[in-house]
Amino acid sequence: MRITLFLLGFLIFQSQAKPLSYYFSADIEFDQSITKPSEVLGYEVGEWHVRHDQLVSYLTLLAQQSPRMSISTIGFSHERRPLLLLAVTTAKNQDKLEQIRQDHLASLSVSKDRSAAPNIIWMGYSVHGNEPSGSNAALLLAYYLAAAQGDEINNLLENNVILLDPALNPDGLARFAHWANSNRGKTLSADPANREHVETWPSSRTNHYWFDLNRDWLLLQHPESKARVAQFHHWKPTVLTDFHEMGTNSSYFFQPGIPSRTHPITPPQNQALTHKLAEYHAEILDREKQLYFTQESFDDFYVGKGSTYPDINGAVGILFEQASSRGHVQESINGDLHFHRTIKNQLLTSLSTFKGALEHKEALLDYQQTFYLDALKLADKEDVKGYVIAKGNDISRFESFVKLLSHHQINAYEITKAVKVAGRTYQIGDIFVPLTQSQYRLIKAVFSTQTNFEDNTFYDVSGWTLPHAFDLSFAPIKSRWGLKVATNPIKIEPPTLNKAVQTGAYAYAFSWDDYLAPKLLNRLLGAGIEARVALQSFSARTHQGEQTFSSGTVVIPAGVQSNKNWQSVLIEIVTQSSIDVFAIRSGLTAQGIDLGSRLMMPLKQPKVLLVGGEGTSQYEVGEMWYHLDRHVGIAPTLIEQRRLSRANLARYTHIIMVDGNYRGLSKATKAAVLSWVKKGGVIWGHKRGAQWLIEQQLLNVETISKKEMRAQFETQGMPFSAREELAAKQRIAGAIFNTRADLSHPLAFGLEDEILPVFKNSTWVMKQTGRPFTSVLKYTSNPLLSGYADQRNVNQIAASSALIADEYGKGVVIAMTDNPVFRGYWYGTSKLINNALFFAHAVK
Repeated sequence: MRITLFLLGFLIFQSQAKPLSYYFSADIEFDQSITKPSEVLGYEVGEWHVRHDQLVSYLTLLAQQSPRMSISTIGFSHERRPLLLLAVTTAKNQDKLEQIRQDHLASLSVSKDRSAAPNIIWMGYSVHGNEPSGSNAALLLAYYLAAAQGDEINNLLENNVILLDPALNPDGLARFAHWANSNRGKTLSADPANREHVETWPSSRTNHYWFDLNRDWLLLQHPESKARVAQFHHWKPTVLTDFHEMGTNSSYFFQPGIPSRTHPITPPQNQALTHKLAEYHAEILDREKQLYFTQESFDDFYVGKGSTYPDINGAVGILFEQASSRGHVQESINGDLHFHRTIKNQLLTSLSTFKGALEHKEALLDYQQTFYLDALKLADKEDVKGYVIAKGNDISRFESFVKLLSHHQINAYEITKAVKVAGRTYQIGDIFVPLTQSQYRLIKAVFSTQTNFEDNTFYDVSGWTLPHAFDLSFAPIKSRWGLKVATNPIKIEPPTLNKAVQTGAYAYAFSWDDYLAPKLLNRLLGAGIEARVALQSFSARTHQGEQTFSSGTVVIPAGVQSNKNWQSVLIEIVTQSSIDVFAIRSGLTAQGIDLGSRLMMPLKQPKVLLVGGEGTSQYEVGEMWYHLDRHVGIAPTLIEQRRLSRANLARYTHIIMVDGNYRGLSKATKAAVLSWVKKGGVIWGHKRGAQWLIEQQLLNVETISKKEMRAQFETQGMPFSAREELAAKQRIAGAIFNTRADLSHPLAFGLEDEILPVFKNSTWVMKQTGRPFTSVLKYTSNPLLSGYADQRNVNQIAASSALIADEYGKGVVIAMTDNPVFRGYWYGTSKLINNALFFAHAVK
């Protein structure tokens, strides 16, 4: 009986907890004065999912105990969790760490022997919160680096500074640890259908706002990414690892990926070194008899991913993908997959990275040095010498663009004399980004308008041209003749706030051009200030002289204010803003409509209901939430589809339906929504949200379905091997298309010109509506601007409608084929949703 109980206990132990001896080779000796992970956690690594606060506590303790480690908080997540970065090297190197860093950076601009200097290796884990084996492995790796003894670890630390980034997504990791731990029983369940393995909506893959942080390295919309990229350039590692998880029935992947899907700007030597390091990963996994694969499935194209951004910045980025247990143990085609096994594989390839990087240290350092030294030479050989970008009237949007370039170490210079390029005159104050600088390759990538590729299959987006996303006019220049620019790069200073506002005016007004104008308007409306929008332009006398105001100008008439303290409230809000607010002397204007015109439409503060939950895209719901919250100052009411039937719709002015499957909504819910719109509500839908509006006959628009678009492609007799190629042609994997806006339409107010690039990753088409005045945006006749789309799809999309707005009873229905707030950085098209929030009733 005792033997049976012992065996049962042993089996439970085997399945739930593994000691350090499971993870590390028996020939590694550890300093016993260094605290083991289990002594802080209260359990063995892999028995439970580590919480982020536990991770922070343990790593902080290690840094206190080990002279090899220093720890810093490089930033905070949205939920104020610290972003840690540990620098690990010998105690002697720790004493001169800053000098090592400076010498390393200096070596990138001057050719010098670096063989005796330490290499810089960045180890990054679990950018997706529900891919936790990486962060759990980081615990063990940190212990190894702090406590391991012997020649091997001494040699590693003498020759390297290891930067350990243990949790790239603290908020997502914390959510998933809570999910997995709270659904774990004492007796583990490997059934894939068990709740532990099936997260509810939204998943913990994402950060606080449900963004995929692995796509944010270029876009830098979130504090986690900003802090990380700042430190990346602060150190400029030669190797950066990016540890992920994939489907449970997979095995283990490490780069190189599919050769033809590497970004063409990536130097061949980068891939050669990736192949060299791959030999070490294969060797260590072979020893453990673990299955793995390379050069398959994953690409290295989009430069905004964690394993590809380094490739375009002088490092070698390595993606690792471990089959996921999505909990503590789960059935798979390869047998039961235990959490501790996934952790061990990530640890093993971390150690193999060290071995490979150490043995190829000189090659890695030489490659990085050559990467930067060659940049200026390669730039000089280019036909294009740089790019001019127009500042435009929207100062906030322009400054956000320049700041983004600066975060990536890209220098831009103010133009000091007007110059004509490609038929447009670029004015003093516009900028020039020369190719001849150290970030030559990244500049080429972010300004690229390439539409033809060697391999047209993309794991992520195929076009991400940054000035298009910001709706900034730009052009390449082939000669700097006649171009005059400032000596020093442009620096964006903190905005100058309004110091004083003239009191006693007849009315106040501010332009709708600036990206932050909606945020100012929302604050004013929320404070009880009565405001109106000018539906046509006018000129008026102000305390600064005669001013011309375009359509979309917000006017605050003194005579309609009901709050006796309104002016003090106005002044308090306006003085916290950088947007110019003009004091108008009279209601009688010099030109255009007068201030008492019926074309001065009263405005209401939006009360937004954002539909989410199962069936909707967590990314697009999160992107809309992020935009409304961070850029407009609106707290939308987020409600799951299943609760929509119980919502009091009368509380809301707007309903937003992003991409999703809404066919599960009940007849009663549909009837309630239609009734709400008919009574005066504004409903916005994009992608499948827009399709739902049309299906409910809220809009009378003829469409071309995705199925019909796919049917354009001949498949008869096609071999099985062509299946992936066909799928690539039938879809649009994130490209940029051109549209033309009706600038007189209220939903286009604030757009500087009629050309507006949009991000497109759907083939669904809305044909032009027969009703007049309803089409806000139309695709141009040759709309593809950047990225890949098969010409058959482009032809169908050409001249079709991109945004339609029409009245329905007393309400307004707005449908868009694309996501206007894609990944948070599409400043151009996000103006459309802002206009829908405040000006939608002007379409009636």
